[in-house]
Amino acid sequence: MSSISTPKNKERRIAYWKANRPMPHRRHDIPEAEINYKNFELLKQFTTETGKILPRRVTGVSAKLHRKITREIKRARACNLIG
Repeated sequence: MSSISTPKNKERRIAYWKANRPMPHRRHDIPEAEINYKNFELLKQFTTETGKILPRRVTGVSAKLHRKITREIKRARACNLIG
């Protein structure tokens, strides 16, 4: 049996390529100590205008840092610092 074949038509080939592309470079410019629910200006960088939390693949942060950011955004929402 042969290895995995590539998709037959052009649209599927493009979708296959996009789904299997390498991960982008991670961000290292945000110190973990600065992430706090009181620092809502920094936390606003990780939310949309409607208040949704941006996913990791968009922000480019590590999984550990993204969990901390999410936790602090939710704390800031509970304290009504972020609308």
